[in-house]
Amino acid sequence: MARINVNNLTFSYEGSFDNIFEDVSFSVDTDWNLGFIGRNGKGKTTFLQLLLGKYQYTGSITSSTVFDYFPYDISGEQMQNLAVDFLDEIKPQCELWRVICELEQLCGNTEILYRPFETLSPGERTKILLSVLFSGENDFLLIDEPTNHLDESSREDVKRYLSAKKGFILVSHDRDLLDSCIDHVLVLGRQRIEVQKGNFSSWWENKQRRDQFAREEDERHRKEISKLKQAAAQAVTWADKNESTKIGIDPIKDHDRCIGTRAYIGAKTKKMQKRVKQMQNRINREIEEKEGLLADLEQQVDLKIMPLTHHKETLVSIRDYSLKYADAETLLLEDLTFSIHRGERVALHGKNGCGKSTLIKMILQKTDSVKTCLPVVESGFCETASGLVISYVNQDTSMLKGSISKFCIEQGIEEHLFCAILRQLDMERVQFLKNMEDYSKGQKKKVLLAASLLTPAHLYVWDEPLNYIDVFSRMQIEDLLLKYQPTMLFVEHDTRFRERAATRVIEL
Repeated sequence: MARINVNNLTFSYEGSFDNIFEDVSFSVDTDWNLGFIGRNGKGKTTFLQLLLGKYQYTGSITSSTVFDYFPYDISGEQMQNLAVDFLDEIKPQCELWRVICELEQLCGNTEILYRPFETLSPGERTKILLSVLFSGENDFLLIDEPTNHLDESSREDVKRYLSAKKGFILVSHDRDLLDSCIDHVLVLGRQRIEVQKGNFSSWWENKQRRDQFAREEDERHRKEISKLKQAAAQAVTWADKNESTKIGIDPIKDHDRCIGTRAYIGAKTKKMQKRVKQMQNRINREIEEKEGLLADLEQQVDLKIMPLTHHKETLVSIRDYSLKYADAETLLLEDLTFSIHRGERVALHGKNGCGKSTLIKMILQKTDSVKTCLPVVESGFCETASGLVISYVNQDTSMLKGSISKFCIEQGIEEHLFCAILRQLDMERVQFLKNMEDYSKGQKKKVLLAASLLTPAHLYVWDEPLNYIDVFSRMQIEDLLLKYQPTMLFVEHDTRFRERAATRVIEL
């Protein structure tokens, strides 16, 4: 067992407006299965790169262990080769027999090592790279979001595999994966970094309990401050009134007073003013305590959506529908039948490559929501209601470039409303000054989601909307869908999100 000690770490990217880390200190053990949790843009991937020595920083990171990182960078040339031919290029001194042993534990299919890497599914590529990662000895492994784009079957394989391993940091927003694989959490909060024993659910339960206590304490402080302010105001009034009686004696009304009474009144007024000062000091102390109470709360701000109501009950109707690519021999979809009715949230579910995204694009083509024509041959019946307005979230974010202002003009949406939704999804204002190509993958996905939420539509079509989205925003979006109940067709491999958000699941 070794320790990783981080002391007074401060880091920012060159030319950046803000520090990613500022005077951060914590310590972890290398035999832990550590889940790394935090909002998008908080620096999770950046911290893993700092452990690898990729960037210059101030402060210190000390450890006697050797780090290795997933995912490996695969070049264009390697993509065309057999996986078995470039294993030692991505991990020096990698031994094939060890990779085969790990791959058998992961999926039992070693045949995928002998196929061109570009022909493999996302799940098969992930399994090979994880097998290479774990084929080393005595490395402490840094695993960055291994389940993005994976279907449920592949996620289950990765979950079962990682739960049997020891010694890694896992960055993931998949609550089910975190609960199954980790024994400690490292959380990048709003104001502090927290290390705690347990999985995501136990940490979240403890956090909710602490947050509730903080809110109750905050309310108690507010009431105390209000009472002190009232008492201080009353004392000031008394003091001022008393002070005004020092001079100007009316011999008829104040027949029992004399000039010597002024000293007594002055002393009494001074005593009252001292009492006011003490109250003010107590008020300031109470305010200072109260300000620290809610500093690290993850406030899940309620999002809003503006769905349109279509005059028809059935928005999409698919009957005996089959699809195949023009140059393919086998069908992608065969004899599919289902409908989407007003108010339903329909989830498409199936393995990678079963045709979920292709089906979505064919539905979009029927309403002219996408301009490209796919090279596919279709048969059967696929119809959308006339005048159907669709709001679409693509799983690809590579088209996002340039400024927020330019994006809003292109999309025809109000910039101040768009930025307000991004703020509710916890994007810092400083991010609005950057070009979108400099955003993290999660921040780019939030741009697409915010644009969709601002677009009034009869049907919301989201294709893997939660890839790279942090767990807190996932829960926000779940609550949004349950509250406003828009009509939706979506693909999402996050089991907990699908179970909570979908009213019906279509198996492909």
